[in-house]
Amino acid sequence: MDDSKRIVLNILYTNNVIGDKFLDILKPYDLSGEQYNVLRILRGQKGNPANMCVIQERMITKNSNTTRLIDKLLLKELVTRNVCPENRRKIEVEITKKGLNILLELDPKVKEYEENFANNLLPEEIQQLISLLEKYRQVK
Repeated sequence: MDDSKRIVLNILYTNNVIGDKFLDILKPYDLSGEQYNVLRILRGQKGNPANMCVIQERMITKNSNTTRLIDKLLLKELVTRNVCPENRRKIEVEITKKGLNILLELDPKVKEYEENFANNLLPEEIQQLISLLEKYRQVK
């Protein structure tokens, strides 16, 4: 097997390991990774609503169906959705207190999860890995 194939397979395998462990954290909260990402984006708005375009732009997984994600979060009462008073075609989404509380509960668990992966590397290896991954993503 050539090195280019080994790199891709290792990255894909690593992505699966990271993702599976993350889903284990979210499972008790009945959240998907994409739903969690939406909640984090909305918390980052610091009380200001976000429209669907803003949410979509900031998503880690760009092919997510944002409308479907918001609908599921609405059913769980983790977000609110309202029509913008200035532009009736624009939908504004805000995180609820319940959504914020779930994120507060998840924050230490997510931090521990992230640190567990980083603990396998020395500080200089972490910087090197970050640099290499950023460089690797710059495909022409």
